[in-house]
Amino acid sequence: MKSEITLQEYEAFKSFLQDACGILLGENKQYLVKSRLRRILEDNQMSSLGDLLERLKRPGRSSLREIVVDAMTTNETLWFRDIHPFRILNDKLLPELAERRQLQPIRFWSAACSTGQEPYSIGMAVDEYRRVKPGKLKADVKITATDISKSVLEVARSGEYEMLAIGRGLSPERQKSFFAQSMNGGWQIKPHIKRMVDFKELNLLERYMLGNFDVVFCRNVLIYFSAELKKDILTRIHATLNPGGYLILGASESLNGLSHLYEMVQCQPGIIYRKK
Repeated sequence: MKSEITLQEYEAFKSFLQDACGILLGENKQYLVKSRLRRILEDNQMSSLGDLLERLKRPGRSSLREIVVDAMTTNETLWFRDIHPFRILNDKLLPELAERRQLQPIRFWSAACSTGQEPYSIGMAVDEYRRVKPGKLKADVKITATDISKSVLEVARSGEYEMLAIGRGLSPERQKSFFAQSMNGGWQIKPHIKRMVDFKELNLLERYMLGNFDVVFCRNVLIYFSAELKKDILTRIHATLNPGGYLILGASESLNGLSHLYEMVQCQPGIIYRKK
């Protein structure tokens, strides 16, 4: 990118990104846009953000649009992120669901799953619960994991990770229990965990038909959206929850203006939300 981003270009790109995927860029984030889009502009022989915006307006540019959204989407994740949600899962949710849904499948949704660490962590937690309490959790467990980015979903579906990624939040005991070293030096998640997770491409702005869930993990993604869009997404998530189902948000996220839909449940430590 040869030229500096003008204020007009930045405002136009902010509008494009919000329309495309809901991300609301703050003020003075030109440096972030420039660093994340530099390679795309070089590869497509464009010299400015304005050139890119003009190209995106042309018909048949869906692949370029996907590449730009992919570059601007933060895919920061790790295994068993924040700990508390997984303690709540083990201590409260799995015992409750094991009792309540003995014969019906138990369904989880991991929204904005990135490269798969969260849904696979849920699968590991379920497996550990079954080992510690044999015979308690009889129901089949299915995990639907979604993300807007095709590239991160490819990594997630492969279930193979480099050592650097494995070390981010995964204990040596869990690595040994749930992974096997692959031929090329990476680490492959074991089949019995991989089979639990179904990965799908999904934009949270769109209407979706994923079925109904008992627990939805939607963590550390709503912080990038406007208040109006957050409310819309959380209302639609509410519609996917089974009666008495639970929503788990990120540590810095909360529900505002939706107390008629969700009941706050204090878990000490941690807060989750139950469908009313």
